[in-house]
Amino acid sequence: MKKTVFTAAIVLFCAAGVFAQTKEIALPKPDLAGGKPLMQCFAERRSSRGFSTEKLPLQIVGEVLFAADGATRKDGRKTVPTARNKQNQRVYAFTSEAVYLYNSRKHSLELVKNGDFRKICGTQPFHAKAPLVLVFVSDMTAVGNTPELKALYAGNHSGSASQNVYLYAASKNLATVVCGMLDRKKIKDFLNLPSGDMVIFSQPIGYPAK
Repeated sequence: MKKTVFTAAIVLFCAAGVFAQTKEIALPKPDLAGGKPLMQCFAERRSSRGFSTEKLPLQIVGEVLFAADGATRKDGRKTVPTARNKQNQRVYAFTSEAVYLYNSRKHSLELVKNGDFRKICGTQPFHAKAPLVLVFVSDMTAVGNTPELKALYAGNHSGSASQNVYLYAASKNLATVVCGMLDRKKIKDFLNLPSGDMVIFSQPIGYPAK
């Protein structure tokens, strides 16, 4: 399986308890006419650390992933820009049932491991509570000729992806926050990532705590 530019690790909810038994989940097509006006989403975008444990519908899960790393054109170009279109990012989905890798071209989730591993996605306790947690991973060997440029590009790519998720959350009245306080080596070892990959951020998302 070809790695795409960002690895975003995602924790996904399991509707009807079947996701943990499914090797690949086809996601519903995103509703491109839905949501609030863009300027309103800018005004309502915020970081929220209080999450309900209520599971997200598969439609919303798919749209979150589409916002973060979805393919929008026949040539595979995405909702986020990447340096020289190298697409060195991947998106992983962590849920209460399993861990998945987002396949942007197929708009599907590919099973990585069964089980609830959300708590490894960050040091704050809300990571284990949010129904969906994204982890953004960058292939650092694909872009930049110096360590400084590699870090610059990787941060820019994940920043674009996380902001897309923020705006989608604002459009659907969801809670989300981008997190840099995480044990990157622990996540990298858990996902068995190549040596050239780097875990950048995680981003829990779900309904606001009541």
